Amino acid sequence: MAYHKYFALAVAAVIAGSFAPSIVVDDSITTAPNSIPATLEAINRLTDDDYARVAGELGVEIAAIKAVSEIEAGKHHHGFIAVGCPTLNFSVNMFNRNLKRRGITVSASQRKREAAFLPLNRKKYGSYGAAQHARLNSAMAIDSVAAITSCYWGMFQIGGFNWKHCGCSSPQEFARLMSQSESMQLELFAQFISRHGAMLKHLRNRNWYAFARIYNGSKRAKSYASRMANAYARYSKQQ
Repeated sequence: MAYHKYFALAVAAVIAGSFAPSIVVDDSITTAPNSIPATLEAINRLTDDDYARVAGELGVEIAAIKAVSEIEAGKHHHGFIAVGCPTLNFSVNMFNRNLKRRGITVSASQRKREAAFLPLNRKKYGSYGAAQHARLNSAMAIDSVAAITSCYWGMFQIGGFNWKHCGCSSPQEFARLMSQSESMQLELFAQFISRHGAMLKHLRNRNWYAFARIYNGSKRAKSYASRMANAYARYSKQQ
């Protein structure tokens, strides 16, 4: 699929410096607060027009995209826990592997920035989402590429290691865009599946198992497929 005009313009805005997320900016980050306030009302949520635009570009049904989002982000489809703080899941095991691949000693990193390696501490940081960001912050201080590519990001839970497949020039750009808006998260999802022809074909044909096997892996494909089919059935009735 051709590069989305909207996506290209948004990327240009980031490069020009018109967007400054509160969590990830190149190799530096702000410190995660002990708790993130309930500011979801201040986030520009996805609209039906956003879904319709991207669904038209991809040649898929709106209900199909909403079904994927529900499985990845829940029925409320939240892509953020607060402004500038995208929903994310940080994998410690993946981070360990990524550090080794980049020639960084894990044991030394643990001594310097142990928060990245500790179990999630919801009590300390106030919520599951804030605790995940605390992990990311600590990991970023060790190595930004390893940190970003060890997370699943946004309302579609796209692995940071897929940054090239999302049309981004670097992991840092991927993180900046993910931190911008739910609309941009939707654009990144569109870029991701359009660059993987099989995924786009399966979503168009509503072949949930084949789609889930590529998107989530074969281990959970059957469960994901069943849940997506049920979610699609509900959303298709609302059209």
